[in-house]
Amino acid sequence: MKVLKFGGTSVGSSKNINKVINILTNYSKTDSVVCVVSAVGGITDKLLVAGDLAKNKDEDFNEAFKTIKEIHISIVKELIPTKNEPIISYVQEKLNELKSLLDGIFLINELSPKTSDKLVSFGELLSSFIIAETMKSRDISAERKNSQDIVVTNSNFTKAEVDYKITDKNILEYFKSAKERITILPGFVSRSKSGEQTTLGRGGSDFTAAIIAAALNVTQLEIWTDVSGMFTTNPKLVKQAYPIEKISYQEAMELSHFGAKVLYPPTVQPVLDLNIPIHIKNTLDPEAIGTIISNKDAHSTSPVKGISNINNIALLTLQGSGMIGIPGFSRRLFETLSQEKINVIMITQASSEHSICLGIEEKDAHAAKAAIDTTFENEIELHKIDPIIVERDLSIIALVGDNMKNHQGISGKMFSTLGKNNINIRAIAQGASEKNISAVILQCDVKKALNTLHEQFFEIKTKQLNVFITGVGNVGEKLVEQIKQQRKYLKENLKINLRIAGLSNSRTMIFNEDGIDLNNWKDLLKEGEKASLQGFFEKTKTLNLRNSIFVDVTANYDVANLYANYLRSSIAVVACNKIACSSDYENYKLLKRLSLKYNAPLLFETNVGAGLPIIDTLNNLIASGDKVNSIQAVLSGSLNYVFNNFNNTTKFHDVVKQAGVEGYTEPDPRIDLSGVDVARKILILARESGVEMNLEDIENIPFLSESGLKSDSVNDFYETLIADEAHYQKLFASAKANNCQLKYVAKFDNGKASVSLQEIPIGHPFSNLEGSDNIVMFYTQRYPKQPMIIKGAGAGADVTASGLFADIIRVGNE
Repeated sequence: MKVLKFGGTSVGSSKNINKVINILTNYSKTDSVVCVVSAVGGITDKLLVAGDLAKNKDEDFNEAFKTIKEIHISIVKELIPTKNEPIISYVQEKLNELKSLLDGIFLINELSPKTSDKLVSFGELLSSFIIAETMKSRDISAERKNSQDIVVTNSNFTKAEVDYKITDKNILEYFKSAKERITILPGFVSRSKSGEQTTLGRGGSDFTAAIIAAALNVTQLEIWTDVSGMFTTNPKLVKQAYPIEKISYQEAMELSHFGAKVLYPPTVQPVLDLNIPIHIKNTLDPEAIGTIISNKDAHSTSPVKGISNINNIALLTLQGSGMIGIPGFSRRLFETLSQEKINVIMITQASSEHSICLGIEEKDAHAAKAAIDTTFENEIELHKIDPIIVERDLSIIALVGDNMKNHQGISGKMFSTLGKNNINIRAIAQGASEKNISAVILQCDVKKALNTLHEQFFEIKTKQLNVFITGVGNVGEKLVEQIKQQRKYLKENLKINLRIAGLSNSRTMIFNEDGIDLNNWKDLLKEGEKASLQGFFEKTKTLNLRNSIFVDVTANYDVANLYANYLRSSIAVVACNKIACSSDYENYKLLKRLSLKYNAPLLFETNVGAGLPIIDTLNNLIASGDKVNSIQAVLSGSLNYVFNNFNNTTKFHDVVKQAGVEGYTEPDPRIDLSGVDVARKILILARESGVEMNLEDIENIPFLSESGLKSDSVNDFYETLIADEAHYQKLFASAKANNCQLKYVAKFDNGKASVSLQEIPIGHPFSNLEGSDNIVMFYTQRYPKQPMIIKGAGAGADVTASGLFADIIRVGNE
């Protein structure tokens, strides 16, 4: 004989009920079947709502009843389209009884536990009748047996206790003579010894099935629901979650206690006592393997079997120096909560005995505080202890696994993983059995926490990076395309799952926490919401995705001013925008401090040499104990391009214009040609060398004409280039006469820095720079005479994008 239980979602519609009937029919071909069913999905809640409305003299209970009626009549008509009059008549009769009960509640303005049990019993009684009659109408050997006739309890209404001696006898006697292949029973409902209707409380349908399975001593109890077993964590929050094939009773109960809704632990005690395995199956996917719960050791490569959580938690803290060494505080605290019927979910106490923390349901927090403050009123007045502290909007997350006790470092790995994503832990609890490690965190961090921990303990060491890019112009577009091209390689070779979760230009912005489709991102961005720098930050922060990275591909002051906000939210910042790191020294140091404090990398390699590893190399030199003596560099790919292409047969205006077309200059070429851009770069290198310096400390010797320096707009500037051609030709002629080349050089030496246009003689390392190449020479204590040289393309959309990409990968590898 087989015992199956189907939950509310499994019988929540005519479509699902047909699936249930197919499953039962197939099972009955080889064995007789006992099927316990819950109420139609959502009906129990609707009955309770209707009862509350009636009790509160709210005539809307009539509408609630009408909805309940329509749902059941509709299901009957869909399951049995013809010759359904007797069935509808019976259902209508039971619904009339329900209406009379609600009318009575309305009239007397009261809903007692006894009446509540009568009220909610209608759900299971109706669903079991409808399913059984549907099967009969299809000539399937089936019969309905009312569980109230065989499950006997005491009179503890809403959570009655079973009299197993009488109940087991009734079950054995009934099924000994049952002739039908399939028996349908309503779950949850029962009857007291005195004949009153009772219910078995939360998880009652599971309880009914477990009682019957234990009485009949079957080989396995099957619980059918709308998911394919117990998952490694909540699949609605973690898409990578997967079903656990085998799990122990203890592990299943721990996971269920901490939020896994598939199973309610107390209800399966009857089968647990007899070591009867429980098989969790999916009504919507009957072929899925599901989860088998038993007392057998379920071997697993991971010591952690699952991760679960409970939301809507409040943390109560009782603390004070008057508690130290004084017995009785804990007893009085727990007695107070017990008298208020408040369940304690988690307990933690400091070894100093200075404080006790309790996790309870948030809805009980107000009553708990009032009761505890009253109990300890005298101690509070004498300042021996503080008034109870209540923290709300919290959740408990828990790692569960029988084998965790045999593995060192599980707790450390859990807490460090959460810490790296700036998920603050408010309290910790771990039992001596080491089967459960629990932590209290902010409820808004639950999704991030579950994903982060699942990635750490259950996934092939693949790290997910969630990138948010502001500025998808020339460089930004190249970056998106490079990410699209390399995603597969990164996942397979570097174990990095890189997703773009947010994109913005100056007009619109789009977000997708599952990753934006990079095949048509341009079209999606056109249809996005109105762009806002603050709005982009707020949305990035609200999504609260693990390993979030903000990428600034602009030259915008306002964007740079938001870096601190991103870092404080533990969002890494990758920037080619030089403004932030060349801003006031105190702001630069603040960003550095925030990066360390909130474990959020701040990377800006492209600030100096596009894709060249200049800052990274400098940082490695400093970290290894070397000291920079001086730096000589050509740091402007745009200026190098300009002076490599300018001669007595070209016009300076035309060369500068072409540099802009090629993407070498900023949109405003004055930033490049005035030397400000190069000054920012040498300033950043000086700061990274450990020197305190500001932009105004750098000597900037301009080469532009007077009118060019004073131009009011980009257009005006280009006009001055035409008018002042002779000025620029004179610069070229001087260099040629001295057998030199013009190079815009940045120098840092003995704590001082300068930028200027210089005539570089043939043979100098700077003289053979081609195109838009950059070069940096580091003279250090270890490289005093022959400098360390870094040379290569220092401008252009592709190389700048690749530099940003490299910084993103660095974040992933940290």
